[in-house]
Amino acid sequence: MTGEQVGGAVTWGLLGAWVVHDLEELATVPGWLRRHVPELRKRFPQVPGRVWQRAESMGAAEFTAAVGVMGAVVGTAAAAGRLTGGRSGFYQSALTGFGLHGVVHMAQAAAVRGYTPGSVTSPLVVLPFTLWARGRLKQAGVLRPTRPRDVVAGLATAGAATAASHLVARRLLAAARRRSS
Repeated sequence: MTGEQVGGAVTWGLLGAWVVHDLEELATVPGWLRRHVPELRKRFPQVPGRVWQRAESMGAAEFTAAVGVMGAVVGTAAAAGRLTGGRSGFYQSALTGFGLHGVVHMAQAAAVRGYTPGSVTSPLVVLPFTLWARGRLKQAGVLRPTRPRDVVAGLATAGAATAASHLVARRLLAAARRRSS
């Protein structure tokens, strides 16, 4: 039904679903990486060594700071969605990227044939929320069509935002260390 109102559950819900998902990651990523990177290096030799080096050197403080930076991005997208009744391109792109990143988590778990951080909340929270929110946006007549290039752009944007959040986190932590010295 076109013209239906898009409420806060659809827009702010993006931030809420992201928080639930990232709590799983905060609880598991640093320890999981420490335990699994050596085995993953052997299993996936085609992955560049610098990727494994970054994964091994990332501590809990960096990961937590990166999650905070990403939270600011997701919160801004949710606010943009709320302010525009779900019409914001930034919000809709973030919603698409969030759902696609959930698919990536599930593919990672399939590739390693076991648990990977984020693989529990992806099918339980990330994908159901994304599909529900997109359905509500469609009912309201504000959902922009998703073309194949939008899928590629969504994945690229999610990857770039993740890389940028880690870069910002590393710089913030380095600045904090310099100030405390």
